[in-house]
Amino acid sequence: MKIRKTTLAAAFAATMFFVACDKDDKKPTTELSVHLTDNPYDATAVDVDIREVNVKVDGSDWISLPTHVGIYNLLDYQNGLDTLVCKGSIPAGRLQEVRFVLGSENSITIADTKYPLTIPSGSESGLKLKIDRDLRPVSDSIVVDFDAALSIFQEGTGDFKLKPVIKLK
Repeated sequence: MKIRKTTLAAAFAATMFFVACDKDDKKPTTELSVHLTDNPYDATAVDVDIREVNVKVDGSDWISLPTHVGIYNLLDYQNGLDTLVCKGSIPAGRLQEVRFVLGSENSITIADTKYPLTIPSGSESGLKLKIDRDLRPVSDSIVVDFDAALSIFQEGTGDFKLKPVIKLK
């Protein structure tokens, strides 16, 4: 009887050991794609220098996504066209914010003349878009509409300023 109890206890312990070893501690992730589009605007080019894209999920710190760094002419992505800016694996959950970190090569071209496009705020901390939506499991995509027509202002000095109006489509 004592051998049977010992054998039973050993079998139970072995089973618990293997069940514990089989435990999957990985948290689910979502492959997130961020696309950029624009509404029509009366200019030859509106170039935005995108250096980095970050996201916040469920109150996390900023998560940097692998970004296609470059200068994007927003006017190339009008009338239903968009472009993939970044794509990466992030924790599944509620997407709260997207941040675009811009470089210094922002400009607007009007009638073949190129003007610098300055950003009064957001140049260091980035342009932030509050989202607050649940990500679909496995894979999800968002399209960010960077509305040049509502975002660009010419001051009395002739300088152009970018005060971004960014919406989620």
